[in-house]
Amino acid sequence: MEIDYEDLKPLGKTGEKVPAIGMGTWGIGGRFTPDYSKDALWVDALRFGIKYSIEKVGMALIDTAEMYGAGHSEEIVGRAMKEFPRDKVFVVTKVKGEHLRYEDVIKAAKGSLSRLGIKQIDLYLIHWPNPIIPLKETMKAMEKLVNDGLVRFIGVSNFGRRLLEEARSYLSFTDIVVNQVRYSIAYREPEADLLPYCQREGILLMAYTPLEKGALARNPILEEVGRKYNKTAAQVALNWLIAKKNVITIPKSERKERIKENLDAMGWRLSKEDIEYLNERFSA
Repeated sequence: MEIDYEDLKPLGKTGEKVPAIGMGTWGIGGRFTPDYSKDALWVDALRFGIKYSIEKVGMALIDTAEMYGAGHSEEIVGRAMKEFPRDKVFVVTKVKGEHLRYEDVIKAAKGSLSRLGIKQIDLYLIHWPNPIIPLKETMKAMEKLVNDGLVRFIGVSNFGRRLLEEARSYLSFTDIVVNQVRYSIAYREPEADLLPYCQREGILLMAYTPLEKGALARNPILEEVGRKYNKTAAQVALNWLIAKKNVITIPKSERKERIKENLDAMGWRLSKEDIEYLNERFSA
């Protein structure tokens, strides 16, 4: 396996680059309903992460969605990023599966822009496919958002290879640059078909749940490898992901020390031998 040593990775074929490790926000601002109880803590933690990522690799990436906290997560992200230069924070948000009709997509994007307090979304994703709504209708709306300047780039989330190919076939002047899916050293389903396709086509695979909800942070095999590098088990799990071509990841945390730990999984790489060892130990 060829190891990717870059901590800023190409965003498809756009000429843009994004950090290999960003910040996820599921649960920040609430899950399916708004939670205002820790707003100050969340804003402070995200500000810390943005600042630290900018210092480390020159920019920050934050992933959110209109579904998270029924929009409140976007409001928190908007507050956290306000004090930083706009071009230093790459904002990813997602449209709900229920909002994939043409007019609903446009309306949802405008709602996200308002909550984030920005004029343009860097990357807009379809959160989940919806078999009831024609994908062609959705993709035409996504392209309209790019054409109107409300969105810079578009992508999908939780799409298999066949659906990803179908979505791309409906686009006339732009392309999908990201597919966000579950992927970790312990959950390697994308490697069968999706990841090779993305690598061939120059599409970025954005891995969510990279630490399997914290389970990998306590894994003895990862701890054993981490001792060689003076790194934690979580950092080894994240580094294993970003060592792959066309893969970035968005671990979530609301604590500063954990955000720093996640971002410090950049700046070094596991050896090819250790990657092969881990592949073997975590094989399905």
